[in-house]
Amino acid sequence: MYAPLSLSQILCKPPKKCIMKAALSLRYLRNKHIIEQVNAMQTNYILYWETLIRKSYTIGGTILFPVHRMSLNQRRGMNKRISDRWDLTLECIRLYYEGKESPLYKGIAEDKAFFNLFVDFKGYTDFFFLQDMVSENYSKVNIWVGNGDFQEDGLPKTVDDYLLFIDKELEFLQKRNQRIRNYCITNEL
Repeated sequence: MYAPLSLSQILCKPPKKCIMKAALSLRYLRNKHIIEQVNAMQTNYILYWETLIRKSYTIGGTILFPVHRMSLNQRRGMNKRISDRWDLTLECIRLYYEGKESPLYKGIAEDKAFFNLFVDFKGYTDFFFLQDMVSENYSKVNIWVGNGDFQEDGLPKTVDDYLLFIDKELEFLQKRNQRIRNYCITNEL
């Protein structure tokens, strides 16, 4: 879901500055006040962020999008109503397949050939092992924080919402990693 850290970010000195830089790059400078409160709650906030980063940078935390200037991946990071959130991005993709507008509709439509490969939202969801993000009948995306109506900034507004968002994201990544693992074992890959 996020760009990998560079070696210089991982090895930078002093570690406190490096981890804070990684935390802010993952969750936006405009959310710095929340990050600082989360850090204050941790016994060892450097370990907290290192653990979060390691849990996030797995196969379950990766997805494919076409790459080009102003791609969907760029747009979802730049659009404040999405704020690089995967739950809101997936809701935009669901709405696209229903022919409905969303903050990312234009970017998704530019990659129509890619999204047509999956025929519909169910096909997209199943292909990328995203079943744990949607309702049983694929009609609803599980929004981690807020109501997903795109009426305000996508970033969590409180520390509690932020921590809930992180918990939901990590829970999804764990389930997706397991789905991918099970598929590989079943298909002897």
